[in-house]
Amino acid sequence: MRTTPQTGSKQGTAVLIRLGVIAVVLAVAGGGVWLVAKASDPVASPTTTDIPALQVAAAQVEPGSVAPVNATLGGGATQETSPQQTQGKNLLAEWANKAAPLVGVPARALIAYGNAELAQRAAQPGCKISWATLAGIGRIESNHGQYGGAVLGADGRPSKPIIGVPLDGSAGVKAIGDTDGGRLDGDPVTDRAVGPMQFIPGTWAKWNSDGNRDGVGDPQQIDDAAYAAARYLCANGRDMSSAGGWWQGILSYNNSDEYAKKVFGLADGYAKAAQNVKVS
Repeated sequence: MRTTPQTGSKQGTAVLIRLGVIAVVLAVAGGGVWLVAKASDPVASPTTTDIPALQVAAAQVEPGSVAPVNATLGGGATQETSPQQTQGKNLLAEWANKAAPLVGVPARALIAYGNAELAQRAAQPGCKISWATLAGIGRIESNHGQYGGAVLGADGRPSKPIIGVPLDGSAGVKAIGDTDGGRLDGDPVTDRAVGPMQFIPGTWAKWNSDGNRDGVGDPQQIDDAAYAAARYLCANGRDMSSAGGWWQGILSYNNSDEYAKKVFGLADGYAKAAQNVKVS
């Protein structure tokens, strides 16, 4: 999962100006294209560039006062980490396909957020993490794996790896030296946030998760990234259905009230839009 960025309005402006003068894409070994998405660190707090969320309005809510609607998956999709099969039916996929046009989130991304909810509720029932909160974060971090023209594939990977700006200590950006030899972010000098949920490599090393059960944890794969984000948000026995727990969790992901208010509005809207979706 990503790491907590701090977004002040002045800092955000500085970062946006900076983005205007740096290259948005760069070539890496093997000929791949790495998108400059945003800097973020849920542990250390660098400033987010907030690019995928520029058009997202912050909810008019007092931080810590209330939690968004804590939606749970409908229609009996209750099996952890993999879509539930009942009499040959894939209930989670059916739910996602019905909910997608209502909430404006790709069905493949909804499956990832739903899988993460189910897995984490099974592992840590007291956390009560919601797919809608994960979707809110995913929207802001990478537009559900679609940032910069990327397409989220059936395998849960964006068509172009999503990589953040260098965390090099320049204006509005926290300095985080390389922790992975460039293995995840292509940068052997400084760390960069990676994948649909924007994890710093050092944070991914701690929360590395295999959400799709293929035996490998990959921050660019949305099932893995969403499950890691769910685990991160539920750390230290946190209850994500309570007002205090929810705000504490989101602010640990990105230490910014503005960011948390945007996630709140998205999560609450997603939950309400999908509340009547049922599967058979």
